[in-house]
Amino acid sequence: MMTPWLTEVSPWVQWILIATLGYLFGSVSGSLLLGKFKSVDIRTTGSGNAGGTNAFRTQGWRFALAVVVIDIGKGTLAAGLLPWLFVQLGSQQAVTVLAPLAGFAAILGHIWPIFFGFRGGKGAGTAVGAVAVIAPGSILPMFVVWLITLLATGYVGLATIFAGLILVPTMWWFGPTPLPASLATFAIATAALIVFAHRSNIARLMNGTENRFNTQKIWRREK
Repeated sequence: MMTPWLTEVSPWVQWILIATLGYLFGSVSGSLLLGKFKSVDIRTTGSGNAGGTNAFRTQGWRFALAVVVIDIGKGTLAAGLLPWLFVQLGSQQAVTVLAPLAGFAAILGHIWPIFFGFRGGKGAGTAVGAVAVIAPGSILPMFVVWLITLLATGYVGLATIFAGLILVPTMWWFGPTPLPASLATFAIATAALIVFAHRSNIARLMNGTENRFNTQKIWRREK
């Protein structure tokens, strides 16, 4: 295994550097970066959100798929590769401290990207990428909750909120025992951040104006 580049850096400097790098990774917004090639800013169309759902509604599935790949990928890279700069991958410090820190910073960067005027998406895709590295056992339950909620209600935002919330109990169920405080903090902070980022969806749900997918199209073609 290759030797980490910054082995002699003190822990506090490590945390500051990795949080900064994670945030910069997250600030590379898939929808806004790809939108530049199409001369479109999806924050000016549809719901105004720079995320995969609005990309799908306004630009089509190919554009949205590329957006989702980038957004998930940067969360995975932040949590999976950035710790390698400081410690051996797979070490206790990488798994329990640096990966959660880098992953959460990437989510913050996605929501408030420095490269795009601090107006980004809602963090769900980047969170999935980070969780896939930090707590892979949580991915399937989160997806199942997301899919069931979407099919039952048609609300993508509500499905994403529930999927984010289920991260907290699944971290306890599938995480290491005893669960390190850093992983518990990551789960709670990520769930809370996803709910906060979807506060406009919650407001629209409460007043009955939330956008809704026609779930019947998922099961059969319209007549």
